[in-house]
Amino acid sequence: MSQPKVNKGILIGGLLVVLPLVALLYSGFGKDPKRLPNELEGRPAPQFSLVDLEGYPVSLDQAQGKPVVLNFWSTWCGPCKAEHPLLQDRAAANPNVAFYGVIYQDEPEKVLRYLRQVGTSYRHLVDPGNRMAIDYGVTGVPETFFIDKRGVIAHKSPGPVYPELLDGWLREIQTP
Repeated sequence: MSQPKVNKGILIGGLLVVLPLVALLYSGFGKDPKRLPNELEGRPAPQFSLVDLEGYPVSLDQAQGKPVVLNFWSTWCGPCKAEHPLLQDRAAANPNVAFYGVIYQDEPEKVLRYLRQVGTSYRHLVDPGNRMAIDYGVTGVPETFFIDKRGVIAHKSPGPVYPELLDGWLREIQTP
């Protein structure tokens, strides 16, 4: 009995299609699929000068030498409301870290009403025209930025933060 002939052209063509797909799939193993690259990580945080809900000026320079947590949020955002108690707790427990809530596409009056109901232990900043959000590359809320003592963005957390993540990154931005 004779062996069937192999069409080398079809075999090579199939390998040229399959091998790159296998390589592409393999390159994703061991990576966190939720972790998005952030071009700002490792770079100086963009400067800002805004006012808080009481009308007092706030700038990043005021926190010079202190770690900073910037949380972009809105009252219409369910996950933002869910993470608020955790942020309140960690802000109260870490007085050497400057926590700021940055209001994203929301009305300051609504934010004030909400914060009167639930309380807050840190300042909330009004971002007219979402200029600061644009400077930080915010794509949605909640998004939280962790800035170290040197003013460098150490981490960006898209989506709500959870205790282990928040505590780990708070420790990291407070270490010399």
